[in-house]
Parts: sequence; C-alpha cells; structure tokens
Amino acid sequence: MVCVGGKDVGIIAVSHVFVRFGYPCLPERLHVFFRKFSMANTAQARKRARQAVAQNAHNSALRSRLRTAVKAVRKAIAGGDKAAAADVFKKAQSTIDSIADKKIVHKNKAARAKSRLSAAIKAMGA
Repeated sequence: MVCVGGKDVGIIAVSHVFVRFGYPCLPERLHVFFRKFSMANTAQARKRARQAVAQNAHNSALRSRLRTAVKAVRKAIAGGDKAAAADVFKKAQSTIDSIADKKIVHKNKAARAKSRLSAAIKAMGA
C-alpha cells in the first residue's frame, strides 16, 4: 500500500516513468497511478494494468502527433501560401493515415480531417 495524506490507497499500476508527485510519504522516484479502492487481485489483472499505462502513453503520443500535423497544415493555410500549405498537407496526410491504420483514431475521423484540410487548401486563392 501507498500512503497518501495519511490514508492507505491501493496501487493500480507502476509506470516506468519516474516523476515525483510531492507527497511526503511516496518514494522519491516512483510514479504511481492510484485510486481509493483495492488494487488488482490477480497476476493477469496486475499485468494488464501495467500494460494499460504503457499503451495509454504510446497512444497519447500518437494522438498528439496527429493534432500537431493538423495544426501545422492550419498554420500553413493561415500563412496564405497555397504551395507551402499543399506541401505541408502532403506530409500530414501520411501521418494521419498511419495513425488511423493503428486504430488510434477511427478511419472516418482521419478521412474527415484530411477532407476538411484539403477543402481549405482548395478554397485558398491562387
């Protein structure tokens, strides 16, 4: 058990990322995801909880890459240079498609994002 504010709480999963929360009773280099109910009871459930932390971090990074790619295209469109925007969009398409292939976002959401960006580029003046 881990002490938080004088109360014992169960450890749901321990991440490989070492961050200090600032609680006086937590170990110095332990990043803990905890809730106020008991921890996983079986070895399989403990392993799945550990895996969920890693998968969540990986998926979050990929979603961030998707948002960054879309923002880059939007910024290029706002810049007013149609050729530059088309070039950035071409690179963003690859990122959007790869993330959709990994099922991080639904393929229809990816298609919708690409369609809207493409339409915005076409609507720009020559």
